[in-house]
Amino acid sequence: MVESVARPRVGHIQFLNCLPIYWGLMRSGALLDVDLHKDSPDRLSAKLVTGDLDIGPISHVEYLRHADELLLLPDLAVGSDGPVLSVNLVCTRPLTDLDGARVALGSTSRTGVLLAQLLLRERYGVQPEYFRCPPDLTQMLLEADAGVLIGDVALRAMYEAPRQGLTVTDLGQAWREWTGLPMVFAVWAVRRDFADAHPGLVKEVHEAFLRSRDLCLAELDQVAESAARWEPFDAATLAEYFRALDFSLGDRQVAGLREFARRATALGEVPALPAGGPEFFTG
Repeated sequence: MVESVARPRVGHIQFLNCLPIYWGLMRSGALLDVDLHKDSPDRLSAKLVTGDLDIGPISHVEYLRHADELLLLPDLAVGSDGPVLSVNLVCTRPLTDLDGARVALGSTSRTGVLLAQLLLRERYGVQPEYFRCPPDLTQMLLEADAGVLIGDVALRAMYEAPRQGLTVTDLGQAWREWTGLPMVFAVWAVRRDFADAHPGLVKEVHEAFLRSRDLCLAELDQVAESAARWEPFDAATLAEYFRALDFSLGDRQVAGLREFARRATALGEVPALPAGGPEFFTG
C-alpha cells in the first residue's frame, strides 16, 4: 500500500458465500496489506456503521439504513439472479397457509429476514407471527411452522429438508420470479470519511477484491475441491453453489437493489434511497 497509514480494517463474512471474494487474496498475498476482521454478517455490518471497520461487506438492509455514511464499491456484491441456495424458507405447510402461523427467524441476515417477510406479505398474502431463535432447523420447527435460514446451515437444509418431507423455498428464486430482477443480499462499502482521507488505499483494496473474485471464478472447480477438504459439503455441491451466486453489481443488480429498497421503504423498514440512487466510490 502506498499511503503511510495503518492497514485498512477490512471485514470478512465467515460464510461460504464470501469465499470467492477472498480466495485470491490468500493466493496473491494481498491479505498482508489489510487488517482482516472475520465475523458474522450482522456484527460486521454494525462495525462498519460504528467506524470499527473502514471497508467491508454490509447487508443490503443495513446499507440502506446508513447510505449517507457509506459509498458502495463498484461491481462487488453477493446476490443471485435466480436460485441462491443459501437463503431459504423451510416450511411444514404451503406458504399460503402461514397466515397467523409462527415463523422462526433463525437468520443473522437482516436482508434475508426482510425478504422473507416481504414475500410472505406481498406475494403470498399472509402475515405470520415472527420470532427469533438460533438457526437450528429441528429446534425451529418444534416451535414454528416455518423457519428462515441463511448461509451454510441454509445450504445444508436445501438438500436435506426435502428428504424429511419439508418444503424449501429459495428466496433468491422467489424474488426473481416476483420481480424479474436479481436479488442483492450484501454489498461492499467504504466509510465516506475513510474514502475521503485515503482514496488510494480504497482503490487498491477494491481492485484486490475484484482480482480475487475473478481469479476464483476462473478456477471454481479447483476452489470447490480445495474448500471441500474442510467444509461439510462435497466439491460438486460447492461448485454448484458458487456458480449460483452473483458477485457483480452492474445495472441489473442495481435495479434489483433499488426495487428492494422501494418495497422495503413502502413498509417503513428503511429510509428511501436518494433520488440519484446509491452512491459509489469513484476514487
